[in-house]
Amino acid sequence: MKISRRALCAAALLTAASPLGFHASAASSAPKIRVGVLKFGTVNWELDTIKHNRFDAANGIDVEVVYFAGEDATNVAMLAGDLDVIVSDWLWVSRQRSEGEDLTLAPYSTAVGAIMVKQDAPIRAIPDLVGKKIGVTGGSLDKSWLLIQGLARRDHKIDLTRESEIVFGAPPLLSEKAVSGELDAVLNFWHFCARLEANGFRRLIGADDAARALGASGPVSALGYVFHDKWANENPDVAMSFVKASAQAKKLLAESDAEWQRLAPVVRAEGRELEVLRDRYREGIPRRPLAEEESDAAKLYEVLAELGGEKLVGAARQMAPGTFWAALKT
Repeated sequence: MKISRRALCAAALLTAASPLGFHASAASSAPKIRVGVLKFGTVNWELDTIKHNRFDAANGIDVEVVYFAGEDATNVAMLAGDLDVIVSDWLWVSRQRSEGEDLTLAPYSTAVGAIMVKQDAPIRAIPDLVGKKIGVTGGSLDKSWLLIQGLARRDHKIDLTRESEIVFGAPPLLSEKAVSGELDAVLNFWHFCARLEANGFRRLIGADDAARALGASGPVSALGYVFHDKWANENPDVAMSFVKASAQAKKLLAESDAEWQRLAPVVRAEGRELEVLRDRYREGIPRRPLAEEESDAAKLYEVLAELGGEKLVGAARQMAPGTFWAALKT
């Protein structure tokens, strides 16, 4: 079974699972796909759309959502063979492949974080961050943080880790500190940035801006649906049906404001905040041919390997072949 790249790009892959639970189920004979997600992650929005609209059943599969408390737990479950699909980034997939695993990835979302400042803040460019207190989520090896550091060093000869006060922390806490004025700027995940944007903040620079400045020719998916080559090779129709169901959900979320209103309790937003989250999500739907994304990811991998070293990428200095699912190139 094959579907066009256009159909795949229309949805790029997973962002959904409903904390409210799923009521519809596919026919008992339909192959089940176990998808591991964080309990309150944005992937739940797309999974909820798949289940509510029965896109899985329409494609002859039954998506079963399995909740986890943290990303490390989903990764361990995936490597142990307890799940069929998770959402992770291509850097992790490449490292696993380089170390002998057969994981591969189908693009899910190009939405990435950004450094956010208050609308009236006197911070207008990277040099204005010198001497400021910056909150950073994801830790010192966060890809967005590394890319922005790399751009600051190349274009402004600024080492933000030395010339600014960096505070690492959990996304909700850092957003709260930014709102209260305890931080001058904050680099957060895209959906936290969107909520800040709806409440008096503006984007100073996004990780996508840094990625393009450092060599990418267009948007690169930060995350993707991750699964084993062996599973996909043994169940090619099932794997592609999942991609198709995801694409249909993406298309609906791209076109229907009413669907976002239905999702409001899952998204936990309303009014202006829901609108900004909707718009930023739509901007993050992958639309480029897979070969272009793969090429740009390979370029960024080398940049990140230089910036993050072995702690980030392991021993491999280049992205592992097969990191992006080859079946999507046809």
